[in-house]
Amino acid sequence: MQQDILINWSPQETRVAVVENGAVQELHVERTLERGLVGNVYLGRVSRVLPGMQSAFIDIGLERAAFLHVGDVWQRQESGEAPMFARKGEPPVPIEKQVFEGQPLMVQVIKDPIGSKGARLSTQISVAGRLLVFLPQDDHIGISQKIPAAERDALRARLHALAGDKASGGGGGFILRTNGEDASDAELAEDIAYLRKTWGRIRQASLERPAGSLLHQDLNLLQRVLRDLAGEQTQSIRIDSREQHGLLLAFGLEFMPAAAPKLQLYKGERPIFDLYAIDEEVALALGRRVQLKSGGYLIVDQTEALTTIDVNTGGYVGARNFDDTIFKTNLEAAGAIARQLRLRNLGGIVIADFIDMTREEHRAAVLAEFKKHLARDRVKTMVGGFSQLGLVEMTRKRTRESLAHMLCEPCPVCAGVGEVKTARSVCYDILREVLREARQFNPREFRVVASPKVVELFLDEESQHLAGLSDFIGKPISLQAENGMGQEQYDIVLL
Repeated sequence: MQQDILINWSPQETRVAVVENGAVQELHVERTLERGLVGNVYLGRVSRVLPGMQSAFIDIGLERAAFLHVGDVWQRQESGEAPMFARKGEPPVPIEKQVFEGQPLMVQVIKDPIGSKGARLSTQISVAGRLLVFLPQDDHIGISQKIPAAERDALRARLHALAGDKASGGGGGFILRTNGEDASDAELAEDIAYLRKTWGRIRQASLERPAGSLLHQDLNLLQRVLRDLAGEQTQSIRIDSREQHGLLLAFGLEFMPAAAPKLQLYKGERPIFDLYAIDEEVALALGRRVQLKSGGYLIVDQTEALTTIDVNTGGYVGARNFDDTIFKTNLEAAGAIARQLRLRNLGGIVIADFIDMTREEHRAAVLAEFKKHLARDRVKTMVGGFSQLGLVEMTRKRTRESLAHMLCEPCPVCAGVGEVKTARSVCYDILREVLREARQFNPREFRVVASPKVVELFLDEESQHLAGLSDFIGKPISLQAENGMGQEQYDIVLL
C-alpha cells in the first residue's frame, strides 16, 4: 500500500489529506481560532482558595481564571516519594492544606473553557506521544484496557525494560496506547526518548518563565502529521508552505528522525489539493449519498446515537443472476463503507445494512472484505457478524469531531431535522393562526407575510379557503411575499 500525505497550509487553517493508492482516505482540519487548550501545560499562580467548595482558582494568563478541584490535585505521600491522587474511598487532603494564595503551580488543562466557565485543571501532568503517554510524576507502567488481557503482561514487561529506572537515567511512568500494541522495541524507544526530551523542556521552562506562562502546548496538526500519521508505508509528505516546511523539518529532525526525510516542499502551480481532487471528495463526504462504481450507492445518516449506512443496488443490474448482483454490490460497498468511516471520521456505533444475501458463503466473503479494509484504519474498530436481520454492527473509537460537525452547522431553516413542512401544511398553519388571533384581537386587517411559495399557493389552489376565512372573521386578509423567509417561516401582522 502506497501512502502520500498532502498538507495545505494557510494562516487561518491547516488541512491534511491522507491518500492511499490514489484515493483520499482521511481528511484532518485544524483552524487557528478554534484550537482547544486541552493538554496545554501552564505555570499558574493560585489567585484564590475556596475551602467551602474544596477548589481553587488559578491564573494561567487567560481572560478568566481556571478552576482546580481538590479531586484533581496530585497529592504527595508522607514519605515524600512520587505524588499520587487520593485512593478510592479515602477522603482527599483538604485543598487549603495543599495550595495557598500566590503559590506558583504547574497545571495542565483537562477541559476547555465553556461559556462563562473557565478551563478545568489538574496538577497531574501527562505528555502524549505517538504510542505512549508519559506520566513524569509517577513510576506506574500501564497498558490500554482495549488491548487484550492475554497480551498485557508481556507488553508491560517490554515497557519496563525499555523505560529503565532512575539509576539508569530513566524514571517516570508510561501508559501504552491502543495503537502501540504492535509497535516494535525501536519505535517504543523512540517515543520514550521524545517524551522525556519534551518533559525536560517543560521543567526547564518552569524555572525560567514567570507565573501565568504557557510551558507546553500540545502538538498542532502539522506536528501531529509526523507523530501520528506518518509511518513505514508513507512515501512522501508534501506541504505547500515554504515557511512551515522549514519549521516542520526542524521539528522532525529533532523528534521524529524517521519521518523527517519524507517531508517535501510542494512547488507546483496547481493547488496541492487539486492533485487528487480532494475538495471534490470533501464535498461528496458531506452528502448523504455515495455513488459506487458499479451503479449502486450508499446512504449515510449520522445521528447523535449512531450512524447508519444503507447499501442499495441502484442502477446495477449485473450480468448473470440476482444473487451475484447483490454479492458484487455488497463487496464493493464493504470497501466504500470502510473508506467513508475514515474520510468522514465517523465514531461510536455504526450499523451497516448490506443488501440481504441468501448464501452463507457470500455473507462470510463480504464480512471478510469489510474487516480487511477496516484493518487499514489507524483508529480502533470492533466488528460483529451479521445479525438475524442481516445488519452488521460495529464500533469505531471517537478521536475528534466528525468531518460534518467540524465543517457544517445545523440548517437554520430545518434546524437540523433535514425536512421542512410542505407549503400546503404551512398554509393551513397560517389559516389556523389567523383564526386564533381574530378571536383575541380586533384589527382593521390581517397581513400574512410568508415565503413566495406559500403566498403563491394562497393565490392559487388555497385562494377559496383564504377567502372563506376572511368572510368568516369579517376582516380582509392581505398577502406579502418575503424572499428571505424559509418555507416554514411566516408572520401575521395586525393592521
